Amino acid sequence: MIKVGIVGGTGYTGVELLRLLAAHPEVEIQAITSRSEKGLPVADMYPNLRGHLDLAFSEPDMAVLKKCDVVFFATPNGIAMTMARELVDAGVKVIDLAADFRIKDIKEWSKWYGMEHACPELVEKAVYGLPEVNRAEIKKAQLIANPGCYPTAVQLGFLPLIENGLIDTDNLIADAKSGVSGAGRTAAVATLQAESSENFKAYAVAGHRHLPEIKQGLALANNSEVGLTFVPHLVPMIRGIHATCYATLKDKKKNTAAQLQALYEKQYADEVFVDVLPAGSFPETRSVKGANHCRMAIHVPQEGNTVVILSVIDNLVKGAAGQAVQNMNIMFALNEDAGLTAIALVP
Repeated sequence: MIKVGIVGGTGYTGVELLRLLAAHPEVEIQAITSRSEKGLPVADMYPNLRGHLDLAFSEPDMAVLKKCDVVFFATPNGIAMTMARELVDAGVKVIDLAADFRIKDIKEWSKWYGMEHACPELVEKAVYGLPEVNRAEIKKAQLIANPGCYPTAVQLGFLPLIENGLIDTDNLIADAKSGVSGAGRTAAVATLQAESSENFKAYAVAGHRHLPEIKQGLALANNSEVGLTFVPHLVPMIRGIHATCYATLKDKKKNTAAQLQALYEKQYADEVFVDVLPAGSFPETRSVKGANHCRMAIHVPQEGNTVVILSVIDNLVKGAAGQAVQNMNIMFALNEDAGLTAIALVP
């Protein structure tokens, strides 16, 4: 059994990790930390875990965490980087669900996250945990930077086009919508029901923290910088991301909708968690609610030179905790879908 520790178990990604790991056939959870809730039984905070998890929250204890095989950080940005070095030196595998190790350019990271990095030497060693791109590196990794939710949906949508050199990469557009759980569990006026219900708004148009992460991944696939306009929106639902990705085809005659459909089906044919829908489909966020899938569809409106990729994920699963468990499975040579076979909830 894989001995697991979770640092920061009280937020939405933390409880999603607990939900998935409590049912994982190869996992034994050793510790769940929360300084503010020390001593509180986890099931008292999250009754859905009654009968599945008997642990109480505890303060982070390095002696306990070092006895784990893998430690997940479901913490705010800036926490994992203060603890990862000691765990890595002790031979513990680390999976960070925050952004501490995602961006390789330390100055760029500090610019977007407003703090000095505590262990920049580990950033270069960290493997970006997008399995559909870095599976071979994930297998050998000790430190995983789990991708953000928006970056997962957008990159999976654009990558086949970029990797095959089919589009103008100077003017990419990603128009993405997220449910309110993406803002986390901390109380804030903008996510109060009276504020978010029956409302729909864009935010961070001038620049979102996930923008440099998305651009970094697309640039690696392109072997050069890309131009990307990324506009996130908040929609009145709890879970889900819908990313509509726009690009201009270099040669529309050689890249018909049917040819692009075939390209995507081939690219993701062996990916258990990427589902390319039949031509003409429109993926819905509810089709991935609670599941670790990305579902997508390819459109070429009016047979023109614009290709539109529709990509949906559950921001808490494939966009966070589910992808983290997927990475763990790869790191420990388990079946990639172990603990992740749940079917999406409808309605």
